[in-house]
Amino acid sequence: MSWVANARMYSVTADATAAWTEIFEWVAQQSGVNLATIAHPTSLPMAELWTRADLGAGFMCGRPWLRAQPRPVPLVAPVPLPARYGGTARYMTDLVVLGRGPFETLEATFGHRIGYTIEESQSGFNAPRHHLLSHRSAERPALYAESIGPLHTPRGVVNALLSGAIDIGPLDSYAFDLMRLDPADPAHRLRSVATTAPAPIPFIVAAPTCPETVTVPLREAFLAAGQSPALAAARHRLLLQEFRPVDISAYDLLSHWDREASAQGYAQPA
Repeated sequence: MSWVANARMYSVTADATAAWTEIFEWVAQQSGVNLATIAHPTSLPMAELWTRADLGAGFMCGRPWLRAQPRPVPLVAPVPLPARYGGTARYMTDLVVLGRGPFETLEATFGHRIGYTIEESQSGFNAPRHHLLSHRSAERPALYAESIGPLHTPRGVVNALLSGAIDIGPLDSYAFDLMRLDPADPAHRLRSVATTAPAPIPFIVAAPTCPETVTVPLREAFLAAGQSPALAAARHRLLLQEFRPVDISAYDLLSHWDREASAQGYAQPA
């Protein structure tokens, strides 16, 4: 059987897309698995990728993974290289505004318009909502005049900010860092006014029915890809330190943030 691979969540630039393809092709050769990299355009929901019966390797956010029945098989988690990740398989959400705009602090954006990606997203919905909880009060249960979405992807948030459709929006920190590797990327026109607490990063999964004869060699090959000298340039282009086994228990934090927001009646970032 043939299997498919896709890294749309972190294929945020043409160069990142090419580098992920290089890694997937190396993993296919190293593992002996018939693994083909495919496109999954932003016009299609991520859920269509995650539910493919032939998914061999695809990035999945921890929040929808926790909700999935049956759950896809965890393979490996990426460890971003920049210092702010501390050599861990974690990431944050940057709450960003126009670089030359009027807002210097998070609090200054209150009363304006906030965007979000999709409800099932950790970085684009759950993390900013959790971060904003401490700013709410009985006198001010709503922080923003409007909550605008779904904007679907980090690039959708960037475009909404640049077009003036929103005043502040959430960006997956790793995606934001990858965008800014390109000196010409529009993301350079944005700046962060706050960063959420770290959370376990999206990881690479295979379909729930993918057999161990496939998942085990794929996992071993991805772990080797994080160390291989042949992929040093690709890892550099992806700000990728290495891959590590997935610590499933760490993702309980995402459900805890969900419960905290629900207990306070905070349905979405607003």
